[in-house]
Amino acid sequence: MTPASLRGDLVAGVTVSLVAIPQSLAYAQLAGVPPHYGLYAAFIPSIVGALFGSSAILSTGPVALTSLLTAASVGVLVPAATPQFYAYVTLLALLSGVLQLAFGLARAGVLLSLVSHPVLMGFINAAALLIALSQLPALMGISVRQSQHLLLDTWSAVSRPDLLHEVSLAFGVAAIVMLIAFRRVAPRLPGVLITVALATWVSHATGFAERGGRVVGVIPTGFPALSVPDLNWVAVRELMPAAFVVALISFMEAMSSCKVIAIRKRVRWDENQELLGQGLAKIAAAFFQSMPVSGSFSRSALNLASHAQTGLSSVFAAASVLATLLFFTPYLHDLPKPVLAALIILAVLNLIDVRALGQAWRASRDDGLAGTATFVATLAFAPNIQIGILAGIIISLAAFLYRRMRPRVAVVSLYVDGTLRDVTRFDMPPLHERVGAIRFDASLYFANASFFEEAVLKLERDRPEIAYILVAASSINDIDASGVETLRNLAERLRQSGVTLVLSGAKQQVREVLERTGTTAVLGERNVYGTDTEAIAALRARADGGDR
Repeated sequence: MTPASLRGDLVAGVTVSLVAIPQSLAYAQLAGVPPHYGLYAAFIPSIVGALFGSSAILSTGPVALTSLLTAASVGVLVPAATPQFYAYVTLLALLSGVLQLAFGLARAGVLLSLVSHPVLMGFINAAALLIALSQLPALMGISVRQSQHLLLDTWSAVSRPDLLHEVSLAFGVAAIVMLIAFRRVAPRLPGVLITVALATWVSHATGFAERGGRVVGVIPTGFPALSVPDLNWVAVRELMPAAFVVALISFMEAMSSCKVIAIRKRVRWDENQELLGQGLAKIAAAFFQSMPVSGSFSRSALNLASHAQTGLSSVFAAASVLATLLFFTPYLHDLPKPVLAALIILAVLNLIDVRALGQAWRASRDDGLAGTATFVATLAFAPNIQIGILAGIIISLAAFLYRRMRPRVAVVSLYVDGTLRDVTRFDMPPLHERVGAIRFDASLYFANASFFEEAVLKLERDRPEIAYILVAASSINDIDASGVETLRNLAERLRQSGVTLVLSGAKQQVREVLERTGTTAVLGERNVYGTDTEAIAALRARADGGDR
C-alpha cells in the first residue's frame, strides 16, 4: 500500500458513497422494507464482501434486481409492511447467503453457468420493466393494494387519475429531469446526491408531508444492532426456493461486474472465492437487520473509474454510510418517496437491452426461444418472478440436451481445397459411386448413439450401391461405452449387408478407447485411418479394385 493508492481508495470510497446512500434508501423502498435496512445493507456487508471476495474493487450492497426479488419472494408469503415481512426478508438474506457460501466451499461456481446469457437477459429485461412499472404509483403518490398480480395492481392504480397526488408527481418528474440533466450536462458532479438534497430541502420548506406527500420519515440513528435472525422452520421451507433464485441471480450480477473489473485491471478473479465473499456479505446483512445484497454494476464501475486500488475503497464508502447513520439521518426525514421512485426508474431503465434478445434469435433459435420465454414468463407470473428464471433455465437445458441428442450429421464429399464438406450445402457429387462418407459433429455417447446409428443406416438405405461407409471422426472428441457398442454393432450389421464401416481422423483419446475395448479389431486394422485424406485415397483404390 502506498500513499497514492490510499488516496485513490479514499476518493473512490467517498465518491461511491455519494451514490450508494441515496440508492440504498431507494432500493429499500423497492424491497418493501424501512429505509434504514438499505443503509445497513450498504455498511457492514460492503466491508465483508471486499474482505472475503475475489474482486477488491467490487462494490457490494443493495441493488435493484435483488431488491425486487426480495419484495416479490416475500410478498407472496406474508403481508407487506409487517414485522413478519421484515423478519422474512432478513431470513431470506441468511438463506441465500448460506447457499452461496456452500456453493463456494464446494467449488461449485461453474454450476452457475447453467443460466445462459439469453435467459439472464430475458429475465433482466422483464425485471427492469417490472421495477420501473412498480414505481409509477409511488412516483404519482398513489397507494397500491397488494395482490398476486403486480401488473394489474399497477394498472389499477395509475389508471385512476382521481387518485393522483399532483405535488408528488411534480417532485418525481422534477427529479427525473434533474438526474437526466446531470447525467448529460455535468456527469462528473454527484447528480444523485444533489437531486436528493435539493428535493429534501424543498420538501421540508414547502411542508410536503403535511400536504399529503409521502416521505422517508424517521430513520434510526446509530450503529446497527447485532441480532440473530428468527429461524422459523416453516419460513425456511417456504423461502428456500426463493433463496436459491436470489443466490443465483445476485451472483450473476456480481459476476458480470467482476469480469469487467478483471479485464480492466488485468487481474484474475476466482468465482468460488467471490461466492464465499457474497455469501458472507448476505449472512452479515442478516445478522445486522438488513436485506439481501449483491455486487452493484453501476457502483463498481464508478469505483473503478474513480481509481480505486484495493478493498479499502469499500471500507471508506462504508465509513461514509456510518457517518450518515450517526449524524445525518434526521436530515433525511423529509426526503420525498417519489424522488426515490425516480432514482429507481432511471437506474433500471439502463438495464433494458432489447437488442440482446434479438441477437439471441439471430445466433440460435433455441437461445432466442429460451430468452423470450423467460421474458414472457417473468412478466406473466409477477410478482412470482422467480418462476420466469426457472422456466428459462429448464427450457435452455432442455434445448441443450436435445441438441446433444441430435447433433449435426452431414453426408460429406471432397471439396476443391481437399477438405470434407456437406454435399447438400455445397452441391457436390459423392466421393465415389461405391463410397459414402458421413461426419458426426459431436462426442459419441449414450444420449446420441442411436441417432448416430440411424444416420449411418440411412446413408446405406439411400445408396444401396455403396460398399464402404467412411465415418470422418475428427469432430468426435470423446466416446463412451454406448458409443463403442454402437460402432461394434454397426460394423457387424453392415458387414452382413456387404458394406464395410471405416473410421478416419479419430483423435488420440478416441483411438485409445477403441484399442482398449477391442473395437479396432472388430472394425479391422485396415479400416481405421489416421487422416481423412489417407482414408479417401485408400477407399477409392479399394472400391475400383473390388477389394474389401
